[in-house]
Amino acid sequence: MCPFDIEGLRQQSEILEGETYEEEFWQDIPRAKRIMQEVKALKDQVREYDDLITDAEDLEDLLDLVQEEEDYEMYGELVDGLKELSLRAEDFKLNTLLSGEFDKNNAILSIHSGAGGLEAQDWAEMLLRLYRRWSDSKGFQVDTLDILADTEGGIKSVTLLIKGRNAYGYLKSEKGVHRLVRISPFDSAGKRHTSFASIDVFPEIDDEIKVEIDPADLKIDTFRSGGAGGQHVNTTDSAVRITHLPTGIVVQCQNERSQISNRNTAMNMLKAKLIQLKEEEHKERIEDLQGSYNQIAWGSQIRSYVFHPYSMVKDHRTEAEIGDVHRVMDGDIDLFINEYLKQKALN
Repeated sequence: MCPFDIEGLRQQSEILEGETYEEEFWQDIPRAKRIMQEVKALKDQVREYDDLITDAEDLEDLLDLVQEEEDYEMYGELVDGLKELSLRAEDFKLNTLLSGEFDKNNAILSIHSGAGGLEAQDWAEMLLRLYRRWSDSKGFQVDTLDILADTEGGIKSVTLLIKGRNAYGYLKSEKGVHRLVRISPFDSAGKRHTSFASIDVFPEIDDEIKVEIDPADLKIDTFRSGGAGGQHVNTTDSAVRITHLPTGIVVQCQNERSQISNRNTAMNMLKAKLIQLKEEEHKERIEDLQGSYNQIAWGSQIRSYVFHPYSMVKDHRTEAEIGDVHRVMDGDIDLFINEYLKQKALN
């Protein structure tokens, strides 16, 4: 269905809502919850469209009034209203581009520091702060599934579950190598350093999505979990690491106290990565995936963050850039996400 087919969205919402009134609807609770969420999402999208149309008509009436009365105070109100409406319309248009199978899902985002020790680990921690701030600005919830901090400072790796509608659709644009250029605070000589961190993003999927994985292809390890800086150390081996031997994919989770919960979460992470990899390699079956899994190809950075000798963040895929690096590090990455989605829509 065309994402701009508003009448089609209305009909789909009505059909799904009709199912909720059937007697046996709540017999399958996971399916019922999924349908209720879909109905709400469809209604929200239709309501947003209707509100845009209503507000556009109100501004059209205000324009007529301004022309008749020649009232400059009302003219300022009209200009402000048009700016706000334009921004809302742009956001709505971008949401319609998120039509992929898993775009509406929660996102699992992993950050891995590159070579370079403390400097690279600090960069990974800076990116962690960036994505937390971006998520907060969207009203998304962030859970830490796994983190490997360093006693010297910074983090070696972290995996986040970012919960919110279209979280994966937006954040899939962030997958790749991110490059930092700055005067290192860890260099007493005050030299400029270049650091790298890789970001991997895949959708969260639920237990209902069936993926055939041969148990013989899995290596499962358990270990003692602990939070950053050794806080909340668990006295049992509840953390779980799963390696998919044919591809080399490794996932791990230590978010929950229960080993069973961590194992279920890690298995869902593995399934999502295998589905994503299967689609990228155009394979028919998971069993066809072989060879070493390269999470991100180093040397092919998607974005550069420059603190010195000037301030700029530039996306190398879309050429989008912002001259205020501190604004970006505070979580303002919508320009880069939007330009990526536009580019993908045209391809």
